Amino acid sequence: MVEYTPTPEAVLRALDVDEHLADPSIKQAFVTPMFDIIAPRYDRFTRWFSFGMDAAWKRQAMDAVREAMGRSRPVERALDLATGTGDFAVALARLWEGVQVDALDASPRMIEQARQRLSGRDADVATFVTPMIGDMMTLPQADATVDVITASYAVRNVPDARGAVREMARVMRAGGVLVTLDFYKPGFAPWRAVFLGYLQVAGDLVGYAWHRDPVVYGYIARSIAHFMTEAEFSALLHDEGFDVVSVQRHLFGGVARHVARRR
Repeated sequence: MVEYTPTPEAVLRALDVDEHLADPSIKQAFVTPMFDIIAPRYDRFTRWFSFGMDAAWKRQAMDAVREAMGRSRPVERALDLATGTGDFAVALARLWEGVQVDALDASPRMIEQARQRLSGRDADVATFVTPMIGDMMTLPQADATVDVITASYAVRNVPDARGAVREMARVMRAGGVLVTLDFYKPGFAPWRAVFLGYLQVAGDLVGYAWHRDPVVYGYIARSIAHFMTEAEFSALLHDEGFDVVSVQRHLFGGVARHVARRR
C-alpha cells in the first residue's frame, strides 16, 4: 500500500490560522507549510507587496551590517535566519572574502529555492554558503561561534520571539552584530488599523489569486496583530544581551530594521 503524504496546501487548509498564532506550541505547524507553499513565488511577492521597497530595505540592511562590523576584526562566520531564497545569505558571502555563511530556514521548499539560486545565478559564492533546514528555536550552531547574524521577516514567525533572540545571543560571539528586518505592530492605533487593513485585503486577494487560499498571504496581517511594536523588540534585544545600535523605521513603524551588538 502506498502511504499518502498530504501536500503543504492540504495541511494548511486543515488548520485554523488564529488558533495557531495564539498558541506558541503549535504556531510552527502552520508557518512551515505556509512557507513551503509560497516558496516558488516568494521573491516576486515581497517585491510586489511592498511596491518595490523591500529591495531597498534589504540593500540598506546589508549596508548596516558592513558599517556595524567595520574593520574591528575579521568576519569568519555569518548566519542568515529564515533565509528564504537566500538573498541575504548571498549578500553576506559577497561582503567579506572567505566568510562562511549558514543559511537556515524551517521550510524545505525555501531551502530548495536557495540551493537552486546557488547552483545558478549565484554559483560564484556557492562554496561559501551552506543552506540548511533548521529551527530558530534550537539553532545547530555551537556557542559563541558566529560573528554576524541577519534575520529578515524571521522573528515574527517563530513560536517564541524571546526564545529565538536568546538562541541568537547564545551562538554569537561577544561584539558580534545582529541585523533584523521585520514587520511590526504600529504603535499609533489609527495607522495600525489602516496598515493591517491594507495587508489583510491585499494578502487575501493575492492568496486567492495565486493559491485559491486567502490565508496564505492574509497570514501576514494576522501575524503582525499578534506581534509587538519595534520599540518592544528593542527592549527584548536589550534584555537578552544585545545593545541596540540603531533602529530604522519604515511605514511609520510598520516595518523596522534593528542593528544590535552582542554584549
